[in-house]
Order: sequence, then structure tokens, then C-alpha cells
Amino acid sequence: MIPRFIWLLTFWSIIVVMDLSVNIFLLLFLDGRHSANVARPRQFDEEKILAAVRDLFWCQGYAATSLDDLMRVTGLGKGSIYGAFGDKRNLFLAVLRVYADERVVHARERLNSDKPAIERLRDLLRRREQRKRSPAPCPGCFLFNSTTELALHDPAVREISKRVYAAIEQLLIETAEQAKKDGDLPREVDASELGRLLLALSQGLTFLEKTGIDARDLLSITGGARRLLLGEKHDQPANGSDAKKRSRAIRKQSAQPERSRRRPGNSA
Repeated sequence: MIPRFIWLLTFWSIIVVMDLSVNIFLLLFLDGRHSANVARPRQFDEEKILAAVRDLFWCQGYAATSLDDLMRVTGLGKGSIYGAFGDKRNLFLAVLRVYADERVVHARERLNSDKPAIERLRDLLRRREQRKRSPAPCPGCFLFNSTTELALHDPAVREISKRVYAAIEQLLIETAEQAKKDGDLPREVDASELGRLLLALSQGLTFLEKTGIDARDLLSITGGARRLLLGEKHDQPANGSDAKKRSRAIRKQSAQPERSRRRPGNSA
């Protein structure tokens, strides 16, 4: 006859094995579901979502934008937003970084163009008129607005702003240095001071645009800055030297037929 303790030991072993089997099954089942969720591709256009979120934060500001607002413009549920982007602050910082990087890229493209360096600097101020014709989603600049609202209290926003403005300032300084080498700026001009001044002027104009300044007053400011800081003449058009060259070439071409018509008469 089998002793009672052996029966008890066998029974206990069976229970332990069953319990372990159930735990292993649950672990594999739940892990499989989690892996499936992680591997599932996102069913939305992330670029369009970020653009819509950017414009919302741009127009309303960070504090005035609620999660319900974000759900409305993105068409996503709360869980999808949190799952894809994290919380509201992380989503805001993501779109701000994208916009900030684009600002640097655009500034580099404009300041590294084939135009003379002095014209590249003047064009930065002429763009204010173009901006009036093609307005942004909301007044001002998204980076400027966000810096004004949050930089004092949010180190991440402050760091993004400092990085971008430092990069643009350096591009302006390098372009001013080239304009000096080309002889289009006086030798005594300090390129570093001029670069910082142009950056400060640009940000000041952005602030004035937010106040609804009259377009004529804005053009007066930008025109005065081009003349006082960048040596532009009152009657000088954009790319003035190129325009003069083209005008001389046209006059020369039109004069050639006239001379050819006179030669037979002179020889007669």
C-alpha cells in the first residue's frame, strides 16, 4: 500500500505543474498580444497630423490648446495620441523641433544662394512684403510665439530657441563678412554686430506684425533698414547691379541696328 505522504506529494506536484503551465500560457498569450500591438503600423499620415497640430498650437498657443482640440484637428482618439506621441507637451515639442529645424534650413538656403552677399541680406528684409502676400497660418512666427509664451518656464523650449537663433545669427554674420570682402559694406563695419542687429530687427518686425502694423509702415521700416544698415540706394531695385547690366545690354543691342543703318549713308 502506497504511503499517504506519497499521495500528497504527487497531488501537490500535479497542482504545481498545472499552475506553472497556466502562468506560462498567460505570459505567452499576453506577450503575443503586446507584440502584435507594437508591431501594428500606424493607420494615419503622421506628416499631416503634425502639420495640423503645429497650426493649432501656432494659432492658439500651448496653454489654450486642450486634448479635445488635438483630438478634433487630428481625428485621433486620446489613446492613439498618447500611444503615438506621448502627452501634450511631448507632442508640442515634437512639432516645435520640426518647425525650428525648417527655419534653419530655409535661412541657410536663402543666405547661401548665388546672389551677391549684400543682396542676400537685403532680401531677408524684402521678404516681409512677400509674407504679407502669402500669410502664415497665424500672425507671427510659431517659434517666436512659443518662445514668448514658454521660454521662461520651459527649459526645453528655451534650448530650442537658443539653438535656432544662434544658427541663424551665425549665417547672418558669415554673409555680412562676405559682403565686406566683396566691397559692398564699409571695411569698418563689424560683421558680428551687424549679424546680431539684423537678427534682432527680424524678431522685432515679427512682433510688430503680430500687433497688426500697417503694411506701409512695415515697408517703411524694412526699406529704411536696407538703406541705413545695408547701403541700399533710395531708387535701387532688387538686384540693382544686375538690373543696370541688363539695361545697358538692352540699350547697346538697340543701338547696334541704328549704327548699321547709318553706315551706308555715311559711306555714300
